[in-house]
This record gives sequence, C-alpha cells and structure tokens, in this order.
Amino acid sequence: MTSIYTHGDLQVSTLTTGPVQENAALVWGPPGADGQKQGFLIDPGDEPERIVAWVAELGVQVQAILLTHAHFDHIGAVQPVREALKVPVYAHPDGAELYRAGAQSAARWNLPFVQPEAPDHEIAPGQTFTAGSLSLTARDLPGHAPGHVVFVAGIEGQPGFAVVGDTLFQGSVGRTDLPGGDHDLLILGIRRELLSLPDDTAIYPGHGEPSTVGQERRSNPYLR
Repeated sequence: MTSIYTHGDLQVSTLTTGPVQENAALVWGPPGADGQKQGFLIDPGDEPERIVAWVAELGVQVQAILLTHAHFDHIGAVQPVREALKVPVYAHPDGAELYRAGAQSAARWNLPFVQPEAPDHEIAPGQTFTAGSLSLTARDLPGHAPGHVVFVAGIEGQPGFAVVGDTLFQGSVGRTDLPGGDHDLLILGIRRELLSLPDDTAIYPGHGEPSTVGQERRSNPYLR
C-alpha cells in the first residue's frame, strides 16, 4: 500500500512492504531551481524492486538511506536499494550488533533476508540531514531497540512531521520484550522527543497508520 501526505512544502510517501508489513518512508521538499525533487529514503524494509520503482515513480532524487533502527524488518532491502540508487546508508552506531544479526533474526521467523553491508556513516544525536529545503533532525529515542532514532522535519510556520520507526504507534508504543528493549526508557524518550512537539505534528510509524502528536497525547493508553 502506498500513501502520499502533504505538509506545507514538504511531502511524505509511505510504502508498506513484506510479510511484517513494515512502512518505508520517502520524504522530500519542493523542486529546486533545476526542477528536481530531493529527499531521503527511511527504513527500506523489504521488496527492493517495489521500493526502487516507487522512488522512480515519484521522481525523487534520494540523497541517502536513513535508518531509524536496525531490526531486520527495517533493513531487509538496504543492500539492493543502496546499490540501485547509488546512495550512502546512515545508522546509529548503538544498533550495529542488531544490524549485523539481521539474517539470524529473520531466520527465527523463517523469513528470507539479504544481509546488508555495513552502513557508510553513523548518525549522531541532533544530526541534521538536508536535501534542498528539506531538513530532518535525528533525535535519540532508544527503548524499543538500541540506537533507535526518530527523524523530525518541518519548515518554520508550516505543519511538521516525524518519522518515528517503532517508538510510537496509533494507540500503542513499540514492543520492548526483544533484546535491548526497555519500556521505561522508551516512554521517557517518547515524552521527551515526541510529546514535546506541537499537537499538529504528524507521526509516521514503522507499522500501521499515521497519527498526530496531539491524538496520541490525548488517547494513547500507554502515555497516560
């Protein structure tokens, strides 16, 4: 399933792939002087051929692949997509062990998996990724997985959004019963990094439908 959402001059498209139904996200700003749309691809989880075709259909020049975290369902298409698009991969160093164990983790679910080569660059707390007028800021939010980050975007005076991986969902939060999980740490991080954003900030999770900060603040049972 593919969806496109508009936030002022910025756009987000999500593509649900694979048996785990993980949402890859493509984010971009308005065309530059050369008429090209520049952006970032976040969490290409599975079905690389569909992902590459989706990027081409939307006409976005991907500058890099960014990873919220390294669970196998979020990195399963990294290697073929990075080769097809010829772009670098960024990941938080605290997730390196999970990243290297992708094939082993997928095997527990009897799922096929292409182990990607190591990321090209590390993500640092507060690091900003810029493509044209689009700016994404990485915020550390572990608890679901070591080295989990969320990417917050916006242009001053326009509605913002965040690509949040498996931290905050519509009516739920990320599971913390996997290796490296910590429920209290996750909730603290959600309150600090996401609930501090304006209520109209859209959130795009790694599974399921989008929501807003305000909706989750008011109704999410895990945040009461």
